[in-house]
Amino acid sequence: MVSRRKIAVITGTNSNLGLNIAHRLVEQIDDNSRLTIVVTSRTLPRVKEVVGQILEHAGKFGKADKIDFDYLLVDFTDMVSTLGAYYELNKRYKEIHYFFVNAAQGVYDGIDWLGAIKEVFTSPIEAVTNPSYKIQRVGVKSKDGLGLVFQANVFGPYYLIQKILPQLSAGRAVVVWISSIMSDPKYLSLNDMQLLETSASYEGSKRLVDLVQLATYKEMKKRGINQYVVHPGIFISHSFFKYLNFFTYYGMLFLFYLARYLGSPWHNIDGYRAANAPVYVATLANSNFENQEVKFGSATYKEGLEYIKTTPIDPTGVNDVHKYFQELEQEWDKKLENQITNSRQVD
Repeated sequence: MVSRRKIAVITGTNSNLGLNIAHRLVEQIDDNSRLTIVVTSRTLPRVKEVVGQILEHAGKFGKADKIDFDYLLVDFTDMVSTLGAYYELNKRYKEIHYFFVNAAQGVYDGIDWLGAIKEVFTSPIEAVTNPSYKIQRVGVKSKDGLGLVFQANVFGPYYLIQKILPQLSAGRAVVVWISSIMSDPKYLSLNDMQLLETSASYEGSKRLVDLVQLATYKEMKKRGINQYVVHPGIFISHSFFKYLNFFTYYGMLFLFYLARYLGSPWHNIDGYRAANAPVYVATLANSNFENQEVKFGSATYKEGLEYIKTTPIDPTGVNDVHKYFQELEQEWDKKLENQITNSRQVD
């Protein structure tokens, strides 16, 4: 029997979550399929390291011979680079079957330690569920003049998806947007779409992700593309390690386990459990029955058993966001006329 080849593009593959999405996706390969994982990164050395880690995991399941790799160097804070990614994907593939938007750029500037101590002692579970003590810089722009977090986490991936719609449609793809449990409407002002005036730009970007899902999933479905929004719960993120020492790291870890033991469904702690929801909607969800207007979350019982838990999405502002993104897309289409970046296929 001829093997079916599926193409999976995972943005941010070199992150803890992205790598575990790849691991879980590999586990889903059946005997009649091959999987090509397109590893995305800003630098080539990290790509090679990630490929080695995925191959090692695949070997544990006897599936190393069923996966192939490609790479895509893309920086979503650079619109020319984003357009170059489109040209490369358009040149290489007629069909794309999975597209994971795992963008998690932040402009963190440390921790308000006094605030952190106060939160931990007054409300320890809330302190490791919805922390307010992470300091984020305000007004940070990319070299394109866009809000950096807005561009990296939402608009850049959105723009690339719009460009590769023919490939996604041909592959009857599943597009998975990674949101957050902290994507509360309070973090987004519709007068500040690019998140330049807020001290919670990361959370605001994830609120935008939720609204982009509500605004576009029906259009995608008409093209044969199923789109979902998920969140990974709370897990160890390597990007924030530099702000922690030995004691604060293990103190945080203790509170994570305590929160889970006391009934929090969202403290997955490890990246593998966090990747449950993204891979579930990509490989197991039935679009004829699943509600695409909710957010699918990676959840864990206190004993450590994982499951999927859905939460509603507040639709306030969805039409404003849709209009803004469409207009900004058209604006950048004009700016990027005749632009392309060079990229090479991995040998």
